[in-house]
Amino acid sequence: MTAETPARRQMTAREGAARLGVSPRTIQRIIAEPRATFLARAADHRKQAAELWERGFKYREIAEEMGCSTGTVGKFLHDARKYGELKW
Repeated sequence: MTAETPARRQMTAREGAARLGVSPRTIQRIIAEPRATFLARAADHRKQAAELWERGFKYREIAEEMGCSTGTVGKFLHDARKYGELKW
């Protein structure tokens, strides 16, 4: 079972569970993003980071362009190399 209208969340599962009087796991099942959607979004992030890196952008510049931290950029590039989407 997944969310009928997926959206980025405004509260944690624990907060939602406390509000509704159910377990956090129940909230997670109800609002979970479909796996295929998550994987597609992750692949898009890896691809964008890899393209910017190949164009000579530094981690900080990629982070600014993508709106994330330099650590996240490092993770995107690490995963891109791991999955063969980026060559050294």
